[in-house]
Amino acid sequence: MTITAAADGSALGNPGPAGWAWYVNDDCWRAGGWPHGTNNQGELMAVLDLFRATAHVPGEDLRVLCDSQYVINSITKWMPGWKRKGWRKADGKPVLNVELLKELDRELAGRKYTFEWVKGHAGHHLNEAADERARAAATAYQQGVAARSGPGFAGAPAAATQATATPATAPAAHVPAAKVAAPNVAAAANGRSGSFRPESYDEPDLFSELESDSFGAPEANGAGPRPEEIVEALERELSGPDVSGDIGRTGVLLHPDFMEIGAAGRVWTRDAMMMALEEDPGHQAELEILGADRIGTSAVLLTYRSYSRSGTTLRSSLWVLDGNRWRLRFHQETPEA
Repeated sequence: MTITAAADGSALGNPGPAGWAWYVNDDCWRAGGWPHGTNNQGELMAVLDLFRATAHVPGEDLRVLCDSQYVINSITKWMPGWKRKGWRKADGKPVLNVELLKELDRELAGRKYTFEWVKGHAGHHLNEAADERARAAATAYQQGVAARSGPGFAGAPAAATQATATPATAPAAHVPAAKVAAPNVAAAANGRSGSFRPESYDEPDLFSELESDSFGAPEANGAGPRPEEIVEALERELSGPDVSGDIGRTGVLLHPDFMEIGAAGRVWTRDAMMMALEEDPGHQAELEILGADRIGTSAVLLTYRSYSRSGTTLRSSLWVLDGNRWRLRFHQETPEA
């Protein structure tokens, strides 16, 4: 028998109130979350909890459907190399979300499993059901109300099916992340207890401003930077290796439907770009802005020349207003002759 389940995560703000969920059917699913976390942490936690919830049936094949290439590649491609390097990346920097990854590594031992990528928000029944429950959990933490945790997996020990946590009584958005206790994530069938506290993120002022209404539409009250100035500042942030190599921050900057046509003609998706930048964030580039043209009220086309060790490149970036946040929707680069 093969157990087929979708696993998904959600973060309102990325980082922000976060949720996770796995789903087999309406009678077999589970969800949870934290007051402060990232989308990738939610995705990893959903898979981890799924393995823990099915630990009492280790002989069954587990087919995990994921819309996150970051999760799939972390588990199926990168983890052995990270372990050999002491949980460090090729550039020597610590692997992000290492606590979750170590827990996953322990749970995978001896299990029979496959991972399958599915396109998110494309009508896949299991993926949509997991996404809905993960987002509901994140929303509950945002609002400071109880989240539905689900029935769990039939036959699992009580520790693996109980609710993971109760949200803070005050709205999570008003509770400093460093002072909120992480939920006790049931350590499932082997009786091991454990918990996970998502890494805290102290975003710089630029990212804090992204949450304010005036940042997204500064001209409504005649104050604040113009959209052209905002996207130029964000583009410069993204061009620096400290930001481009941080998945938490690139997740804030890149639109969910981001696409890039690279210098060699390769088409990059958001997940592929985030993973590539984490592995090799590159070097600081100098930008020469050529133009910043507003397209309607919700888009800005930025064109510029970048100078780096490899030469000069002509680039164009389309930034769009996503709610109250400017995010990079499309990017193209061409080496200058």
